[in-house]
Amino acid sequence: MKKYTIISAVILSALFIGVYSLWSVEPTGQNETGGDLHESALEKNTHDEHETDKIGNKIEDGHTKDSAIVEEGKAEHDEEVVRLSPDELIEFGIELSTAEAGSIDQYKDLPGEIVLNADRLAHVVPRVSGIVREVLKTVGESVKTGELLAVLESRELADAKAAFLAALEREKLALANFSREERLWLKKVTSEQEYLDARQTLAEVRIDRNSAEQQLHALGFSDVQLKELPQHPDAIYTRFEIRAPFSGTMIEKHLTLGESVSADTDVFTIADLSSVWVDLNVYQKDLIDIHKGQAVTIETGHGIPTVSGEIAWVGPIVSETTRTATARVVLPNSDGALRPGLFVTARVTVGGVAAGIFVPKSALQTFEDRAVLFVKTEKGYEPNPVEIGRQNRTQVEIVSGLKVGQTYVSKGSFTLKAQLSKGAFGDGHNH
Repeated sequence: MKKYTIISAVILSALFIGVYSLWSVEPTGQNETGGDLHESALEKNTHDEHETDKIGNKIEDGHTKDSAIVEEGKAEHDEEVVRLSPDELIEFGIELSTAEAGSIDQYKDLPGEIVLNADRLAHVVPRVSGIVREVLKTVGESVKTGELLAVLESRELADAKAAFLAALEREKLALANFSREERLWLKKVTSEQEYLDARQTLAEVRIDRNSAEQQLHALGFSDVQLKELPQHPDAIYTRFEIRAPFSGTMIEKHLTLGESVSADTDVFTIADLSSVWVDLNVYQKDLIDIHKGQAVTIETGHGIPTVSGEIAWVGPIVSETTRTATARVVLPNSDGALRPGLFVTARVTVGGVAAGIFVPKSALQTFEDRAVLFVKTEKGYEPNPVEIGRQNRTQVEIVSGLKVGQTYVSKGSFTLKAQLSKGAFGDGHNH
């Protein structure tokens, strides 16, 4: 019994060892040549990756053909150039200029004020005292040379006219008496003394007549009016007419109907506003640079157009209160936009500095943190980095980045910059 038990244990152990051996054995995966099949498959897959990508495209120099196309398109998209047709230039208000050498003007900015042209300003006085009987013009109205402004009733005028008319009559009588005495003296009928007395009387009368005539001339009467005066009715001897000395605008009126005015009363002020003065305040430090004949640009602001002129006069005296001298500019003012009393800023051209190439400041743009000018090339309009030098308020010197003869965008360059920025963010594409 014990023998059978030992035999059974040996048989079970052998079966167990056999089953275990079968379970633990793995395939070696060798091919017919004895190589590892798994390793061969990996090598084949690696070799295929060098030939094709995942979708079967061949590889060239480590990139697929589609990758090369993408890179080429990206380079074309990133090309910094804007293409615009001539019609588009007009549509967007873009202007072109040719780079040229020149000089940059230097300026002095001076404060000033528009004032009345004193050479075309009249303070009208009646010249005789009297009572106001008519007022025909008021403030703000335009007047013409010789136009009637007002009428006074004046006793003083009546006395002057009466003196003149009386002198005329005495002259006629004295002349007749002298003529008679001269004839009688030539015939030896009267004495020479009587002849001389008549001659003296005529001379005195003529002096009185000349005095009365000059008095009326001083009151504004012309020779024609004096000749017509004897034919006037007595009723108008007191009538004194105030007339405009020249064409202009009534800016002040100082009389009313029925008011009594004296001979030196300033009853009207008339200004010819077709021209005005601009008085500039020149500081001591600027006096050496300001001269007669210099070009001036006057800026008033508030929608009033900028005007140009030149300095007509520089005052020889410096004010004790302001410590400034006065420089005067005479400007036309046909539309009346330059109103006396307005403050202005005058930009006086005091000289120029030689520069290689100068362009308007409006032509410069900042692109990718660089100062650029848009220069016309065969491809289109490219942002050219430039180095700037001296400058004033309107012009800037280009030290490098632009050559004489090149065409650049002088106005509207911001539109081109916006187009480039639009393309850089992928919102569009250059024309």
